[in-house]
Amino acid sequence: MPLSGSRNGPALTEALGKPLSGFDLTRDEATALLDTVETMPALLEAAAGRRDRTWGRTVTYSRKAFLPVTNLCRDRCTYCTFRKDPDDPDAWTMTPDEIEAWSRRARALGCKEALMCLGDKPELAFASYRGLLAELGHRTTAEYVHRACEIALGCGLLPHTNAGLLTREEMARLKAVNVSLGLMLENVSPRLRGRGEVHQWAPDKEPARRLRMLREAGELRIPFTTGLLVGIGETLAERVDTLFAIRDLHRAYGHIQEVIVQNFRAKPTIRLADGPEPGAADVARTVAVARLVLDPDVSVQAPPNLSPADHALLLHAGLNDWGGISPLTPDYVNPEAPWPHVDALSATCRAAGYTLRERLAIYPAYVDRPDFLHPALRGRVTALAAEVAPVAEGIEARPA
Repeated sequence: MPLSGSRNGPALTEALGKPLSGFDLTRDEATALLDTVETMPALLEAAAGRRDRTWGRTVTYSRKAFLPVTNLCRDRCTYCTFRKDPDDPDAWTMTPDEIEAWSRRARALGCKEALMCLGDKPELAFASYRGLLAELGHRTTAEYVHRACEIALGCGLLPHTNAGLLTREEMARLKAVNVSLGLMLENVSPRLRGRGEVHQWAPDKEPARRLRMLREAGELRIPFTTGLLVGIGETLAERVDTLFAIRDLHRAYGHIQEVIVQNFRAKPTIRLADGPEPGAADVARTVAVARLVLDPDVSVQAPPNLSPADHALLLHAGLNDWGGISPLTPDYVNPEAPWPHVDALSATCRAAGYTLRERLAIYPAYVDRPDFLHPALRGRVTALAAEVAPVAEGIEARPA
């Protein structure tokens, strides 16, 4: 019989010991833990304990520049404020000179990561953009992103690209100029592609296509970031199915270095403007269940700017990483949510008994693993690793 509700509190409390003993939660157990308020204190305690066993008393972040190469996108997700059409006054495609200028500014401010973020394959939807690409000397957005990464590398940054769906060949080429790649799985439920759902008009959000890219990234031995989006109409069981899919891919290929638990934020400019945001407890339970479902070597991350009042709660829920924080550029996907000041975040970590430390866009465990880091990038990673401050103090992130 599936577990659900408070009647199964004792059984769920007993189930929480399984991950600490090397056993997996079942789907029913993980789903019930998301749904049961009474077991939340024990859930958070178990997740934090599992985090501490592997990651110790250190919580990390990456000092980055957010470089939105283009905000043109062929998908039309109902929760997105980032994507634009070419005739929108807020549409842009960064020029090579702009990419270089912002990369140099970021490096001067101590950034080490260049996050390349952009819409999904706009060249398939917009003739004017195809013309712009041709003027820049490229046929596809992936080719242009490769050039952008070369520019960022030349300025002393380590690129991490999240370009939406990429082919195996595109990822193989980008591996030479990226220390890691990323793609938010968001959710594995094909139901969310149905009529009236958030991904109805988003062909690149087909779960099977995104799962294939994650699998191919593993076959190519690319350190990878993925995650789930919480609060877009998914069921709790669909959240758990997404975590299990990520876990299974990591067990097959060992390439998932971090998983982001990202909460939906309502904005007046999106179709889902009146959509309910997940509450703090809901997000914390999801972080905790992610920590217990995923293998312990996978980093669990939540964006600190999307839960500004809940940093201590997220630490208690088993989070071990805050993701990228920029002293230069805003979060272009959530422009209303400024980055936290790193000093304040460090103080919150200290109060909870943790030390905040900077990391690179490739986690240390992947630097020396065979074939995960392109040989041409090894010297750059080694040099920047030596610059990473052991304790994040005296650094402030500005919302820009």
